[in-house]
Amino acid sequence: MNRPAGPRAGAMRAAMICLTLLATLTACARDQPVARPEVTPTPSAQITEQPRESDAEGTSSEEELTLADGRRVAMSYKRGQGLFERHYAPDTGTWTRPRLIYGTKTDPCQSIKLQAESGTVTAIANFGRYCADGEPPTESIAAVAVGDLDRWDHHLTRKFDGWARATITDGGRKVTFVRNATHVRVRLVWTATDGFSDAVFTYSR
Repeated sequence: MNRPAGPRAGAMRAAMICLTLLATLTACARDQPVARPEVTPTPSAQITEQPRESDAEGTSSEEELTLADGRRVAMSYKRGQGLFERHYAPDTGTWTRPRLIYGTKTDPCQSIKLQAESGTVTAIANFGRYCADGEPPTESIAAVAVGDLDRWDHHLTRKFDGWARATITDGGRKVTFVRNATHVRVRLVWTATDGFSDAVFTYSR
């Protein structure tokens, strides 16, 4: 014969029911997993290479020469401006500011010829429309400097194919620029006392 449930048994049954309900509510209230947001990288700033000073100034060609005493001379064409020179002193470790030797808006040609002997520096440069593409120059420059190179003498010959070479003689006190072609020979002389003479054209018969 079953005995009626007492108060203690009823309390235990009520406690079990509460525990079951609590477990169910806890499971329902558990946080659902949250999807991780997509990370879009912030675009980095585009790095643009800064132009070099020579590029910014429109330098199309530069030639450099080292002298026997360690000094350096550089000449450059600057489009729409002309022929510029600067030089480097090893004792100070600095370059001078570019100095205009010959000003012109004519197109520069392909190269500059620099030469030095006995403390005298010479330069040959040319300008002309489409000259860089092979057309003959229309402005031919011969230039000479001595000593500290702070002063340059230059000579302009127009409508001429340009000087082929320069020869330094007399201990640097004389420079002869020449060009020999099939039908003409051209000669230009510079001396430390008189500067440039006129160019002499000798035509063959």
